[in-house]
Amino acid sequence: MHPRFAGSAPAYLWAATAVAGVALLAQPLRDRLDLANIIMLFLLAVLLAAVRLGRGPGILAAFLSIAAFNFFFVHPRLTFAVSDMQYLLTFAVMLAVALITTHLTTDLSHQAEVARSRELRMTALYEMARDLSAALSLEQVHEIVGHFVRRGFQSEACLLLPDATEALQLFPPGDLAAAPPLALARDSARTGQPLTGEGWHLQPLKSPMRVRGILALAVGPGPWQETPEQQQLLETGASLVAIALERVHYIQVAQEAQLQMESERLRNSLLGALSHDLRTPLTALVGLADSLVLAGHLPREEEELAQAIREEALRTSALVNNLLDMARLQSGPVVLRKEWQPLEEVLGAALQARAPQLAGHQVRVELAADLPLLELDAVLMERVFCNLLENAAKYTPPGCSVTVRAEPDPLHAGQVCIRLCDNGPGLPPGREQQLFDKFTRGQEESAIPGIGLGLAIVRSIIEAHQGSIEAANLPTGGACFSIHLPMGIPPALPQEET
Repeated sequence: MHPRFAGSAPAYLWAATAVAGVALLAQPLRDRLDLANIIMLFLLAVLLAAVRLGRGPGILAAFLSIAAFNFFFVHPRLTFAVSDMQYLLTFAVMLAVALITTHLTTDLSHQAEVARSRELRMTALYEMARDLSAALSLEQVHEIVGHFVRRGFQSEACLLLPDATEALQLFPPGDLAAAPPLALARDSARTGQPLTGEGWHLQPLKSPMRVRGILALAVGPGPWQETPEQQQLLETGASLVAIALERVHYIQVAQEAQLQMESERLRNSLLGALSHDLRTPLTALVGLADSLVLAGHLPREEEELAQAIREEALRTSALVNNLLDMARLQSGPVVLRKEWQPLEEVLGAALQARAPQLAGHQVRVELAADLPLLELDAVLMERVFCNLLENAAKYTPPGCSVTVRAEPDPLHAGQVCIRLCDNGPGLPPGREQQLFDKFTRGQEESAIPGIGLGLAIVRSIIEAHQGSIEAANLPTGGACFSIHLPMGIPPALPQEET
């Protein structure tokens, strides 16, 4: 009989039938066999009943064996009377041996069943871990989890995973009416504890980094009674699923990063090639426009047209230079040609280069008297100030003031703070730091020329100097860019001879 019938009414009936069968088979042998051998036959029946049917039927078989032995084989036969008192000792020993045999055999059967269950659990966990180790997508993880739950718990399962906004969503998307309650799932994810309700058992998927979602098992109406073995199996399986989800997440992050790197590399190559090929014709166009103006003998309208062509060519050439500079800065580590020099020389060269654009603005330069020498790449740092001054000139109306201040940083020792501020309309609120991204402009649709690379170039150059830059709006109105550069230790100046 299968062990699942143990302890049921048919099991007790089979135990009684086994004892009756032994009694009937031993009847023809009672005059040929010693009573001790017949007792062995009854003990064999008790042993088989205990092994195959369980503890209760085995105990029943033990008592029935003593009764049958006394009734059919002990004088006077066919009665329960005992003529010789020594048989009472025989009955007691027989009962003790039968009960001990029943106890030992049922314990061994139980341990064997526990070992088989443990082996099945370990096999299921091993197979799921093996399959999850090869999973590369959420769909594969969901399929493996469903197979594991059906095999280990005879139930159906689904996953609740966080979306981009960290809100739990059914995966794969389906009928929300048949899905676990999202409010209960959010509570389980927040507390990190399993919860049961509305026909679902929710197990948090806790990875080493965070809770990666919820494993929901359909348990039907009523409370879900899980055994310690099932609880351990579910917790171990949930840990494996959480680790697999974390690994799939980082695989997706790595793939996106790789794709972004390749896209960035391709874009930089295209920008570099495009800007390099455009520089020569633009330079030629500027030269031809200058030649027309210098040749003289042109009507006023044509001279103005040639001047406009020259200005537009110069503006386009500046945009192309920005593209080329950005491509160079992004193609690899920036090679700096640093020298110790005063900041006022670099700033003065930038002011002179942007004097035409700043002609309608009030420019003030305030440099601290104790400002030390700085180790800078003069060409690149001049480009930083040129871009910032050009932005101030373009995005503030004529008559506004532009102030450049430089002093040792009072908040960060060993650094110089350079602030370039204006009293114009300021920066778009909430997008101050976003303006340093490539191809980002303060106004998406604007008549002001530009492609949104000036501040990106500025940040790349500042970071190459081991510095930082940030933008903010002033409380009194206007924009302010703050540059922080390390001071370093300038070399000692040689002493002049008296």
